[in-house]
Amino acid sequence: MPSAYIVEAVRTAGGRKGGRLRDWHPISLGAVVVDALIDRTGIDGALVDDVIVGCVSQVGAQAGNIGRNIVLSSKLPETVPGTSVDRQCGSSQQAIHFAAQAVMSGVQDVVIAAGVEVMSTVPIGSNVVDGFKNGRGLPMDDKLNDVYGARLKERGQRMFSQFEGAELVAEKYEITREDCDKFAVASHAKAVAAQENGYFKAEIVPVDGKAKGSDTVVVHDTDEGVRPGTSMDTLGKLKDMKSITTKGKMSGRVTAGTSSQICDGSAAMLICNEEGLKKLGLKPKAKIISLALAGTDPVMMLAGPIPASEVALRKANLSIQDMDLYEVNEAFAPVPLSWAKALGADLDKLNVNGGAMALGHPLGATGCKIMTTMLYELERRGGRYGIQAICEGGGTANATIIEMMPKSSL
Repeated sequence: MPSAYIVEAVRTAGGRKGGRLRDWHPISLGAVVVDALIDRTGIDGALVDDVIVGCVSQVGAQAGNIGRNIVLSSKLPETVPGTSVDRQCGSSQQAIHFAAQAVMSGVQDVVIAAGVEVMSTVPIGSNVVDGFKNGRGLPMDDKLNDVYGARLKERGQRMFSQFEGAELVAEKYEITREDCDKFAVASHAKAVAAQENGYFKAEIVPVDGKAKGSDTVVVHDTDEGVRPGTSMDTLGKLKDMKSITTKGKMSGRVTAGTSSQICDGSAAMLICNEEGLKKLGLKPKAKIISLALAGTDPVMMLAGPIPASEVALRKANLSIQDMDLYEVNEAFAPVPLSWAKALGADLDKLNVNGGAMALGHPLGATGCKIMTTMLYELERRGGRYGIQAICEGGGTANATIIEMMPKSSL
């Protein structure tokens, strides 16, 4: 059976809500990273068999099959098809999986997996809010209400809530408020160090942005959400989200400071099998060696990375100790912390350049974004194996293991 290889990967730097990327159309921002793949590899775009794009809030500027629209806005010829996928926060990691499955099957040889989300323009939940406001219904039917409604009501919820899910994960795995704050402090410190050392430079595609509070054009090549000087003292002063939502009636462990940042961004990678590599005349950076999914309790929602990673490791006949690096999306601090506790993972290998609490979480782009960062960091360190997992709305999760390839490979 053919194998799936990552040939090239790129991302934009993350933009804060209303920040330097605020005026970018999501289609244009997605096209930027696709074009960067073409420019860096020098390939003939007509050889690309498909473009698969992760995007969560597919409404407004992100509606109408944004995957195809990105192709039409890019340097690729119009003969290249494109499609969109929504697996919530894991959408572009699922795009990677679909691309890998396509080339491993031999049905296609060259596929681009990508993701984009401009949350300044299309905020999280826009499609749900639009449906509610316009009488188009909510994404829960009678069966879901019958099965999960009572449990949601017990917790004072009308619908599934990621904030509540984060609290449930923290409770189950005995993650304290202090644990969460410490992890967030570390996330910012690691991101600051990575920026100062230039670790992100090779993976980031610089784009034009708008300066804060003006229309002055600036080069956007640095993740905008990183906060130097983040400390236990500053985070300790934040109210927890649970006390805010219950107007002080209940207290929790997760705050805005230990949650992922709203973010604008895009990322893309070129994935090929052996035949595709021959067509393009290129060598791969890494091989995708394990793909896994998990479905878990949708009320707790965010514990899926644990079983998904266990499946991925088992399929690859590897252990967590074999992994040189891990990327587990920092949707909320309890997610990677519970993952590490459950799998016996080494925290020194986890999100070593910071995560979404510092660098941002551009929803549909995040899977591709953090895979790109892990790939370049493994390359920089001379590591061999990396595992990535991401929690998703609805209680699902993706996990992926990659193996770096020697420069002389193939």
